[in-house]
Amino acid sequence: MLAIRLTAEPDRLDTVALPVRPGASDDAPAEPVPTAVAMPDGVAEEAAALAPMARFAGRAGEVRGQLRPGRTPARLLLLGVGEGDEAAWRTAGAAVVRVARDETHVTLALPAGVSPEVVRGLVEGLLLGSYRFRLGTDADAPALAGVDLAVTDPESYERAVELARTTARMTRLARDLTNTPSSVKNPQWFADQIAEAAADLPGLRLRVREPEQLAAEGFGGILAVGGGSASGPRLVELDWQPADARTHVVLVGKGITFDTGGISIKPVPAMKLMRKDMAGAAAVVAATLGAAALRLPVRITTLAPLAENMVSGAAFRPGDIVRHYGGLTSETTNSDAEGRLVLADALAYAVQELKPDLLLDLATLTGANAVALGTRTGALYSDNDQLAKDLLAAIDAAGEAAWRMPLPADYVEHLGSDLADLHSAPTQGAGSVLAALYLREFTGDLREHWLHIDMSAPSWCERDDAELTRGATGWGVRGLLRWLATLS
Repeated sequence: MLAIRLTAEPDRLDTVALPVRPGASDDAPAEPVPTAVAMPDGVAEEAAALAPMARFAGRAGEVRGQLRPGRTPARLLLLGVGEGDEAAWRTAGAAVVRVARDETHVTLALPAGVSPEVVRGLVEGLLLGSYRFRLGTDADAPALAGVDLAVTDPESYERAVELARTTARMTRLARDLTNTPSSVKNPQWFADQIAEAAADLPGLRLRVREPEQLAAEGFGGILAVGGGSASGPRLVELDWQPADARTHVVLVGKGITFDTGGISIKPVPAMKLMRKDMAGAAAVVAATLGAAALRLPVRITTLAPLAENMVSGAAFRPGDIVRHYGGLTSETTNSDAEGRLVLADALAYAVQELKPDLLLDLATLTGANAVALGTRTGALYSDNDQLAKDLLAAIDAAGEAAWRMPLPADYVEHLGSDLADLHSAPTQGAGSVLAALYLREFTGDLREHWLHIDMSAPSWCERDDAELTRGATGWGVRGLLRWLATLS
């Protein structure tokens, strides 16, 4: 991961980036932002003269370069910071690491009196925008190894950098887990990765249930979905329990390591990216690891039901009745609606055995998420107005996006079944809404303390955009960590 250094005496000045903001009016030229640490003589004046000549607008993430042979710095970058808030600096950080990918180091001069929030956003942008996932040798790997942040008082920003570094590291972990091909990634592999990551963090407890334990305890949904694969299902339970915790949160994440659709098989175009169908599990696990690394004073139990939904003679069939943890039954007429079956088990277990204060689940659950909200926004569901408001605020502050969706009472009738307690995948009504209503049936006494996010769409990005890179986004890690930090 890119090395970030705070310094009041920058000594690596081959490439320098100076912040530039839009002009005071639409027809006014962009102008450099006065920096906390003085740059070499003439550099600030040159930047001021260059901005209008280059028709530089100062928009967040806009970058222009100027070569200066024989002088210091040898390369000057004008870096647009827009309104200068945390989000704009996050975008700017991601932009500068892409433009300077062939440099060894960059020194970025920050404005005088810059807030810790701005530094946090900048560092997150630098570390997330520089993310790459490759298996094997990467002949095109960027040369950029480090970024120096020039500020007057480095110590005052150390906590902001630590928060950003941990958040980015865990987001990158979620991206790695999600990007990994399913030829490597099966339920046991995923559980092993969690165990390896948790081993470095004191205070975490891990339990992994294998098929025998799942059968003995009645996790029928996880067993049904994973029954068609040669790689058996698992249930990961990861617990962070600091002594000063006053709130207990259970996080549940869908962990389908590959989804063929089962007997209700997907067409090839819809199947080829189904290695990402465990992005919810990756997000909640990474957020929990991040909370432990930051020593957040909130108890977190994370449940990751892991299964591979495959086609075989042992696969569950459309029309089967599944008995979930705790006894509720589901009629499942579409084996491609498998995620809600494993989540139902985990939710029921959380309610009956863990009895938390708050219960949240994240899942790449439906294609309807993208139909309703586009490719960057998660669909958030809850009957708890304050919980929804607080989480939406944290998600927004973290640079992610979600929109609260309704849980209409007139849709509930569609969940009725002639054979079972519930129909898991009715065809009437809006698909993402019905999936949320189905999951709510397993929340018991915690119905008013439960929140669900369908994050199928924002879990993946088709092109580089600000701090997002093509492929898995790690969506949810940043928002969850912001929110968990408020529960102390």
